[in-house]
Amino acid sequence: MADSLLFNPRTYDPAQFDPETRRLLRATVDWFEDRGKRRLIEDYRTRAWLADFLAFAAKEGLFATFLTPASAAGHEDQRWDTARIAALNEIFGFYGLDYWYAWQVTILGLGPVWQSDNAAARTRAAELLAQGEVFAFGLSEKTHGADIYSTDMLLTPDGNGGFSATGSKYYIGNGNAAGLVSVFGRRTDIEGPDGYVFFAADSRHSAYHLVKNVVDSSKYVSEFRLEDYPVGPDDVLHTGRAAFDAALNTVNVGKFNLCTASIGICEHAMYEAITHANNRILYGRPVTAFPHVRRELADAYVRLVGMKLFSDRAVDYFRSASPDDRRYLLFNPMTKMKVTTEGEKVIDLMWDVIAAKGFEKDTYFAQAAVEIRGLPKLEGTVHVNLALILKFMRNHLLNPAEFAPVPTRLDAADDTFLFEQGPARGLGSVRFHDWRPAYDAYAAVPNVARFREQADALCEFVTTAAPDEKQSRDLDLLLAVGQLFALVVHGQLILEQARLTDLDEDVLDELFSVLVRDFSAYAIELHGKDSATEVQQNWALGAVRRPVVDEARSGRVWERVEALSGAYEMAP
Repeated sequence: MADSLLFNPRTYDPAQFDPETRRLLRATVDWFEDRGKRRLIEDYRTRAWLADFLAFAAKEGLFATFLTPASAAGHEDQRWDTARIAALNEIFGFYGLDYWYAWQVTILGLGPVWQSDNAAARTRAAELLAQGEVFAFGLSEKTHGADIYSTDMLLTPDGNGGFSATGSKYYIGNGNAAGLVSVFGRRTDIEGPDGYVFFAADSRHSAYHLVKNVVDSSKYVSEFRLEDYPVGPDDVLHTGRAAFDAALNTVNVGKFNLCTASIGICEHAMYEAITHANNRILYGRPVTAFPHVRRELADAYVRLVGMKLFSDRAVDYFRSASPDDRRYLLFNPMTKMKVTTEGEKVIDLMWDVIAAKGFEKDTYFAQAAVEIRGLPKLEGTVHVNLALILKFMRNHLLNPAEFAPVPTRLDAADDTFLFEQGPARGLGSVRFHDWRPAYDAYAAVPNVARFREQADALCEFVTTAAPDEKQSRDLDLLLAVGQLFALVVHGQLILEQARLTDLDEDVLDELFSVLVRDFSAYAIELHGKDSATEVQQNWALGAVRRPVVDEARSGRVWERVEALSGAYEMAP
């Protein structure tokens, strides 16, 4: 019987969605399955551009249906629905990050457009989507990275209400083929943030010069240069501080997609790894008979389940966000940072088991092992997102507010607030619901109770041993604290989703035994930091806990893991 917690193309039926969404998701799975594993791997190895895939997506109206908000829609099935976007992310990740990447940077390219009041640009974007075009997000630069304060894309007024744009952009996905590129720059005649401009460019224009693909991959991650590119009033998306806010708010929307792509990668790799290990005989026994192998594969499985639970619950907060409920601003970098780094751990645990098999050219695992590394490093590094997460720590742990319960959000609604987020500031004032009830609901689960002791200890740390003013400038120390806080938030949403989905308590207990170990490891890391005070060192050692061991529970979870052997294999 297929494991209901993992995506399996053999049994996939997204019945939670409306008929057209269900049809498109299943059609996408079928397209990849019909293509077969050999062609999938060969395209990856030869760095083939995704023309066939994009032709399929255009024929089905896939991007147009999923990425046109209702305000610009041409038919009733078009909307911006984060739940079904997340489902498609997972499918793309399952079959290859190159496919996900073309879709992801299209989402980023659309962000400034759908936030804009420019009706002509919005109409043009909707038409391009309907034609099957992809989009690009021209933000980062070779010299400055994503430091948008320092952009060297310069717009000189032309005297007729428009501009002439000159400058380079670097690391811009789809820059070779985008029908519309949202480009960030600054005016030459206005200093400071009032001079920022977001404008729409066309990669086929004669003043648009494609320099190269900066990576060795089917992902076309371009460097391009504009030379006296004409920018008319209909091309201007945002000016001044609104352009700056549009950049950050677009990244807020886009970076959420990294978590579910990571989940898809891990799921496909897990089927391969467990099937291989369970059918390989060493010293007269299956590899999976060895205790250390069982532990590593079980840890990988429950970590992956935790990734899915957290991400699914985060969707609900994303879709329910409003000017008065900005909790998504914490859960979003959590999906970006925590879920994607968990993905790396899942792959590493399985790779330790399958060893040399993970390098073989006819496996999906070989590309998964490479591609899983990219997700924690895109849309802001782990360190950048950890530093962001820390801004919410005190309010989240110690200063809860009242909120109405957020339901599971699988309804066919348009997520309008994502393009109405407003000014990208005031993070320190964001409030959260009390995290403790989620833990209280599972107080009888031994390792949830054990982890709750560590979460309470972190509240004590923030109250009695928080970094002082000097330490607050020591990012190395702060990042260790951030990892501890991230674990508490990770556990909270896992527990909320476990309650909503009636998760097997054996799986939950085994998952939290892993989180107890993780918290202890990060506490030891904090203990060893150069600037940690004696009080902080003592707290760190006092926060170390041993998970509650239950061999019968672990055995039952292992049976679930072992059952994945042979549960799915992609057709040749």
